[in-house]
Amino acid sequence: MVSNKLPSREQAIGILRKNNCPPNVIKHCEAVARLAIDIARKLEKKGQQIDLNLVEVGALLHDIGRSKSHGVNHGLIGAKIAESEGLPDSVVRIIKRHVGGGIPDQEADRFGWPKDVYVPLTLEEKIVSYADKRIDKSKRVSINLEIKRLKIEHKDAAESVRKLHQEITSLLGD
Repeated sequence: MVSNKLPSREQAIGILRKNNCPPNVIKHCEAVARLAIDIARKLEKKGQQIDLNLVEVGALLHDIGRSKSHGVNHGLIGAKIAESEGLPDSVVRIIKRHVGGGIPDQEADRFGWPKDVYVPLTLEEKIVSYADKRIDKSKRVSINLEIKRLKIEHKDAAESVRKLHQEITSLLGD
């Protein structure tokens, strides 16, 4: 049964533990949530309408799929786990769309994924995806270092993250 009610921060961490997320993944998710909330609050001050609770819960749960896979498909796996937990669709979409700044249709086809949207569309989805790229393990990193790393490993993801960075920083006025 899907609920429209967001879990609390404590409940979200409990869901990660219940699904056997490793402690280092939970620590990463907590760091992403702290940065995502920081970004969301700054955007609110700039006049953006943002659901802060959704940003926090989505960021805490974004890597729940890492309880079963550390591959690119952890977002898809995590979305299925979130659905089975009865989490709201808004949280499921954050989990599904956070990977690599978003997975374009052609790439999703190459992975053999079902037809769906795997790129962040809402501001909350974009904030979580962006914050995730700014956290390595549980430490904040330069977005330029992350983009440079992605250019070597995955050129499409590097471009998606660069565009996401441009969008968020332009909204922040940085």
